[in-house]
Amino acid sequence: MRSRRVLRYLNLAIGAALAVVLFLGYWWAWRPLARTSGTFPAPVGGVVTIARDRLGVPHIEAASLEDLLFAQGFVTAQDRLWQMDAMRRAASGDLAELFGAAALASDQETRRMRLRRIAEEHARALPPADRAAFAAYARGVNYFLETHAGRLPLEFTLLRYDPRPWSLADSLVISLQMFRTLTRSWRTELRKQNLLEGGDAAKVDFLFSIHAGGPEPPGSNAWVVSGRRTASGRPILANDPHLEWTFPSIWYLVHLKAPGLNAAGASLPGLPGVILGHNERIAWGITNLGFDVQDLFVERFDPQTGHYVEGGRKEPARLEREVILVRGSQRATVFNWITRRGPIFIAEQGRFLSLSWIAAQPGAFEYPFLEINRARNWQEFRAALARLAGPPLNFVYADVDGNIGYQVAGKLPIRRNYRGDVPADPAKATWDGYIPFEALPSVFNPPSGILVSANQNPFPENYPYPVNGRFAPPYRARRIREWLERGSRWRVPDMLRLQTDTYSPFAHFLARELVAAQARKKSRNPLVAEAVQLLAPWDGRMRRDAPQPMIAELAYRHLRTAVAERAAPGKGLLYDDLMAPAVLEVLLRERPAGWFADYDDVLLDTLADALEEGQRLQGRQMRRWQYGRYQMLRLTHPVLSRLPLVGRYAGIGAVPMEGSETTVLQVTAELGPSLRMVLDLADWDHSLVTLLSGQSGQFLSRHYKDQWRAFYEGRGLPHQFRRVEVKDVLRLTPER
Repeated sequence: MRSRRVLRYLNLAIGAALAVVLFLGYWWAWRPLARTSGTFPAPVGGVVTIARDRLGVPHIEAASLEDLLFAQGFVTAQDRLWQMDAMRRAASGDLAELFGAAALASDQETRRMRLRRIAEEHARALPPADRAAFAAYARGVNYFLETHAGRLPLEFTLLRYDPRPWSLADSLVISLQMFRTLTRSWRTELRKQNLLEGGDAAKVDFLFSIHAGGPEPPGSNAWVVSGRRTASGRPILANDPHLEWTFPSIWYLVHLKAPGLNAAGASLPGLPGVILGHNERIAWGITNLGFDVQDLFVERFDPQTGHYVEGGRKEPARLEREVILVRGSQRATVFNWITRRGPIFIAEQGRFLSLSWIAAQPGAFEYPFLEINRARNWQEFRAALARLAGPPLNFVYADVDGNIGYQVAGKLPIRRNYRGDVPADPAKATWDGYIPFEALPSVFNPPSGILVSANQNPFPENYPYPVNGRFAPPYRARRIREWLERGSRWRVPDMLRLQTDTYSPFAHFLARELVAAQARKKSRNPLVAEAVQLLAPWDGRMRRDAPQPMIAELAYRHLRTAVAERAAPGKGLLYDDLMAPAVLEVLLRERPAGWFADYDDVLLDTLADALEEGQRLQGRQMRRWQYGRYQMLRLTHPVLSRLPLVGRYAGIGAVPMEGSETTVLQVTAELGPSLRMVLDLADWDHSLVTLLSGQSGQFLSRHYKDQWRAFYEGRGLPHQFRRVEVKDVLRLTPER
């Protein structure tokens, strides 16, 4: 009897505990989910309809642009509020307030870049139309905050804080954070300076040639084919921006419709309008240009007096004080000295470097994307792009009349007396204005019917202005163009297949070089002999389940270090440059004197070292190695992944990935495709788009990561426009 009583009490206790868990799960995680049906009173001028399709994409229709952007702010906050708040904190240098000392270094760098101050300066100078758009969007976000107090996403509950109201400067600082992500050339400049100290200047310069690119700026693919190369007779445009891996996806899909505007595609949480996508008449895609818009200058600065030398005279630097709140600790203070060129960004070992950046220049922010959303032809599209200050971008274009085009946009500095390195004398090294928009690379209806942008250098050899940038090697662009030139009846699924292509021209070239070196040298190392036997018939595809891609990738990394060691002894591991594969290919094809006595010996020695590393990673049986296990993707939610039991379901991974930095499917540990979009101008509803995760950032939403499987398998999902499969309808009605 007693044991039965104990068992009954135990069952009751378990049931009570389960009930508490379920109640807390409902209260904290289920109750904050987005309301997607019914009516909701709101400060709008007329009824706004928000119809969500089966992927949770909101199709918003309003009678005015102001109501439309209000609703966009509202629905984005419904699905992505914590992501929006985290993004503005990351861009403002406020992460340590939530995550403590672990985020302090990141906040300190951000404060030194002055992103928040720059955003506030730009907010005060916004053109009236841009100001009105950002204000309407902010009102929508804030109305969500006002009406959902106590029902905010789970992250706010776990971190025990409420978000502050949204402002114009919050949207601008998120835009500046994207600008920062795409333009980090100062790191490459420092790396090159480090290698030059004690290195061979000529060899280091070769490693960082004018076309070279650092590892930081992400890449992207965008291309368009004209109707004479498609089965439909109308253009097809494809875009897959490659950005740093994030969870949830950096993009939020939306369809916006109001008088004079009907656009659909990907938006950035926190910003109004559609960033990449299409309207009723035109489509556009974007890639990072990589033109250098940041410079470090050596300053003769005295931190005791706060003066620096300018034109032979001492000038006072302006002092700014930044206070960083640190959770669980005291406040941290950052002191910024501001020179004419920018803040003293680096101060170490008696050396002071200021940072000059296009984004910090007065009047350097305008927001042309709503004009792009409304553009009806090439002329109107280019007129909108002429307003873009940055980041510097490549745009590909198509319209329903059959035209295709390409345009570089952004403010690109004209450098005088230097090429983008760290100049010793800032008085002589200056920016002499910006390249005129009309002089930027532009193409309209080329005879080939093909336009490709994959971060390659678009400037011709005889370009009249100095060119400096962190451009990508030509492998992806060349592969895309060669693929497209093979056919004339392309369809949308073909473009998706090209976006997921895993052939690496560089890895295939390196494999052939290794095979040829072994044929000439006859190395007795059994590991080398086995690897060469595997590489000889290999087709160069970086598949996740094969050993050859792993062998080629390890060999490349070891060869890259060996080459850098020749340029800068003892510093080979510092060289990790986007252009490194092209640099190595030139060396191996031309084999110039002064680098190595015998290139074949270097190839086989570095291969042997690579294979020993491979054995440490995946065992002695080389044929069982799998490249995907070497290149695993782990996407964790910064908050929810820490939860016991359920945390493992809050992210993605670990999953084996394929592709590499030199494949069209560009994948590395740091970055990959953030979405895939293929737009069919013959019928918009035949278009496909797939996010990395899903529409919602809320853990219990069915759209939290419902697109991941299609993304991973390389499948496209319907991008609905005219024929919308409506699942839920929410109407915002004017308040009485």
